[in-house]
Amino acid sequence: DFDMAYFHSYAHVGIHEEMIKDRVRTETYRAAIMQHQSFIEGKVVVDVGCGTGILSIFCAQAGAKRVYAVDASDIAVQDVEIDEEVDVIISEWMGYMLLYESMLGSVITARDRWLKHGGLILPSTATLYMAPVTHPDRYSESIDFWRNVYGIDMSAMIQLAKQCAFEEPCVETITGENVLTWPHVVKHVDCYTIQIHELESVSTRYKFQSMMRAPLHGFAFWFDVEFNAPTHSQRKKRTNPNEALVLSTAPEDPPTHWQQTLVYFYDPIEVEQDQLIEGSVTLSQSKENARFMNIRLEYASGGRSFVK
Repeated sequence: DFDMAYFHSYAHVGIHEEMIKDRVRTETYRAAIMQHQSFIEGKVVVDVGCGTGILSIFCAQAGAKRVYAVDASDIAVQDVEIDEEVDVIISEWMGYMLLYESMLGSVITARDRWLKHGGLILPSTATLYMAPVTHPDRYSESIDFWRNVYGIDMSAMIQLAKQCAFEEPCVETITGENVLTWPHVVKHVDCYTIQIHELESVSTRYKFQSMMRAPLHGFAFWFDVEFNAPTHSQRKKRTNPNEALVLSTAPEDPPTHWQQTLVYFYDPIEVEQDQLIEGSVTLSQSKENARFMNIRLEYASGGRSFVK
C-alpha cells in the first residue's frame, strides 16, 4: 500500500529530528499557538499528522482541555473516532513545493468531519509561488565538470549528466540573488474552504519580465503559510495585516528543511533585461499515488518554446 509506505518512512527518528530542529518551522508554530491562545485554552484540539506530537504538547501548554494527536494515515483510512466536535485543527501538513507528499487532504477530511462552525485552523492559508532563476554555479558543478576531468575531456558524458542532474525536480537552497523576477502565485489555499477535488490538478499561466540579463536555468517554487483566525469569527478582527504570523520558505528568508524546489532546463536560455518569459504550469496528482505530483511546465522566451 503506497500510503502505508509513505507513513512508515516517517517512523524514522532522523526525519522528526530534522523537522523539530528546523527552528523557523517549530518556533513559528509555537508562536502561532500562543497568539491564538484564546481559541485554544479550555478547548478541544486535533493535531493532524502529529509525528512526535510536539505541536500537541505546545497546545496542551497553551491550556487546551483535550488534544487528539492523530496520525494522518489514520484519518486517511478513517480509523479515527472522535465523538465530539473540535474547536481547533492544527497541522504541519505542507510538503515540498507545498503539495508534494502533502497531508492537506487529511486536514480537509478532519475539518469536514469534526471542526465546529467558526473553529480555528492553523495554518489558515497557504500560497505556492514560482519564479524564473539563474544558477550558474549549480549548472557548472553538475555539467561543466565533465569538460575537464583530471585533464581529460569527458564531455561525451554531458548529455547523460544533464539527464541525471535535471530530469527530476531538485530540493535545494537558493538565495534571492538567483531569482530573476518578482514571483507569480501558482495556487492560494484557504484551509477553511478548500475542497479535496481542487488538489487533483492545479494550473496557472505565468508571464515574467526578467529584471536582468542572465542565463535562465529553470524555475524555483516555494510557499508560505499564514496563521489567522477565521474571518467570520466574532473575536477581535486582525486590524494590522503585519500582525499575521507567516512561515515562509522563500529564497530571501531564513532557510527551512523544505528549502526550495527547482525545475531545471537541460540547457540554459540567455535572456535579456526586460525580456518576457511566459507559459503555463500544471501540477497534477499522480494516479498511482495521490501524494506524488506530476509537473508539466511549458515555457516560451525570445521565440523559443519548450515543454518539460
